[in-house]
Amino acid sequence: MPDAAAPRPSPDRPVDHVFPHRHLTGIYGLKPWEISFLLDEAEQWVALNRGRTKHDDRLAGLTQINAFFENSTRTLLSFEIAGKRLGADVVNMAVAQSSVKKGETLIDTAVTLNAMRADVIVIRHEASGAVQLIADKVDCPVLNAGDGRHEHPTQALLDALTIRRRKGRIEGLTVAICGDVLHSRVARSNIIALTALGATVRVVGPPTLIPAAIERMGVERFTDFDAGLEGADVVMMLRLQRERMAGGFVPSPREYHALYGLTPERLARAAPDALVMHPGPMNRGVEIASSVADDVERSAITEQVEMGVAVRMACLDVLTRGRRGVEGWA
Repeated sequence: MPDAAAPRPSPDRPVDHVFPHRHLTGIYGLKPWEISFLLDEAEQWVALNRGRTKHDDRLAGLTQINAFFENSTRTLLSFEIAGKRLGADVVNMAVAQSSVKKGETLIDTAVTLNAMRADVIVIRHEASGAVQLIADKVDCPVLNAGDGRHEHPTQALLDALTIRRRKGRIEGLTVAICGDVLHSRVARSNIIALTALGATVRVVGPPTLIPAAIERMGVERFTDFDAGLEGADVVMMLRLQRERMAGGFVPSPREYHALYGLTPERLARAAPDALVMHPGPMNRGVEIASSVADDVERSAITEQVEMGVAVRMACLDVLTRGRRGVEGWA
């Protein structure tokens, strides 16, 4: 469904109907206009973050807990900066020193966090479904910062925002998502978001790294890297997630790069103005050549990082409007 179908606030349609969800645990279940609404909301924060004064007090007095049960650098830092720029009191939960390491169950942790009267909780966890489990046990909004192989919704939103700003649209574009699709929650969230917004999505990679029956998600499947890149408007590379691999999915990083690494020669098969993306962190010389990653004309990788802060500010703002008593938000 195109973005133009998005409903807008009116006297007969309160603004909370534009985004009626209490949590953001995934892109799955969101309507196209709800995705577009979050992207539109993020635009104001792109402008603020590029200004001299990068601060807004609308979350002043609210407590944001970032509970990261899985290691992260850029996502944690992005959420922390987002919360602080909105004026929230941001607390990063040190899981290595937490009771989780002493055998506390996830439900016990959720109950403990809820008892601390947090106003919004950001969760990252290595187990799929863990974020939803916590969301069901707490009284405040929960944002999914990545759970297992399930979803990473704010990454998909920032990727969509990057594409829309660079290309002027999403509908009608051909996006090739390449590499370790099997282990990637980023791929899953992007597939859901981009197909909902009208893009044609291809998944490209070795047969061992593409989920069975992935065509059911409305994508085109390619195991020939060159064929998958042909004419693509956006080439999104994925990190080879060796830490999630229990067996020999690829012969070696060197052979993987020879067959599925994005080089200038391979990029030439895509559209002449094709955009190169990567959610990071990158394995240079494995899934992407440094010359491609650092191409100032084609690469949007650093812009993705910038859009991440704006998108997370938008999500924190929207999900806490009800708690802040913003008119029209339940």
